Amino acid sequence: MERISVFDAHCDTISRCWREYEGLDRNSGMISLEKTAGFRRYCQFFALWTSDGYTGYPKGKDGVERAYYALLRCFKEQMARNSDKIVQCRTADEAEQANRQGRAAAFLTVEGGELLGCDPGRLAGAAENGVKAINLTWNCANALSGSHCDETERGLSAVGRDFVRNMEELRILVDVSHLSEAGFWDVAELARRPFIASHSNTKSVWNHTRNLTDEQITAIIENQGVIGLNFYEGFVGGSRDLDMVRRHLDHILGLGGEKTAALGGDWDGCDTISDLPAVDSLPRLYEYLLRHGYGETVVQDLFYNNLMRVVR
Repeated sequence: MERISVFDAHCDTISRCWREYEGLDRNSGMISLEKTAGFRRYCQFFALWTSDGYTGYPKGKDGVERAYYALLRCFKEQMARNSDKIVQCRTADEAEQANRQGRAAAFLTVEGGELLGCDPGRLAGAAENGVKAINLTWNCANALSGSHCDETERGLSAVGRDFVRNMEELRILVDVSHLSEAGFWDVAELARRPFIASHSNTKSVWNHTRNLTDEQITAIIENQGVIGLNFYEGFVGGSRDLDMVRRHLDHILGLGGEKTAALGGDWDGCDTISDLPAVDSLPRLYEYLLRHGYGETVVQDLFYNNLMRVVR
């Protein structure tokens, strides 16, 4: 592990810590500072996520928004408790400095615009709290757009368009994972900065609504964004092993995505494939790719450099 650098675009570890009353330093989940200590460098997007039924508050808009602030406090508390090992970062320069100091770099993200009330006016406050990326939707459609599985034909609303514009002005990355295809193309039309799919695979390899078509992948490549490979067994599909992950990677690379493919494990948010049960199993993928003839540069770009580029 000591020669491997990791930058991963999606985990639900903070939500898990909040629900299970566990700490980031050591826990029974897929990501902990104990598990990542052996990496040469480690950076992680930590998503704040919740939905009705998961909040611990009454159902509805107020409950979800109350949960957002509780999750935000949980994230800040974990950063403070473990400040010798990890620090919140907002830019690549801050992340690289943290890594040079031997600390992990934590980037804060939000999964689902409903956590912010789908209100463009609340984005400035999110930016002040260091939010680096926002998924416009989770699985549920909201006031911004339809999702991949709810109101799938609906793209960005007028409010959704304002939300995207404001995000770009504040240098918050637009994340299209979970978004409807119609919403995706609205984002692609509006985008003036790179946008990302933090945890999505390729639909040509495995036909799931959460995966991306070749046209979507090409649009992200042309936009100089990134696509984080998702290790959830349902999105990997097929044999659900490293060979299948490799097929998704090869498809992105075949479309010209050597500087686009990244990691987006979906840790602590799903059942990942058996070959990658937790973040400290990533060296298996690293060595697997080298054994199968991938150049060191391609693998390092996948594991660290490509995602670092878009947070500059």
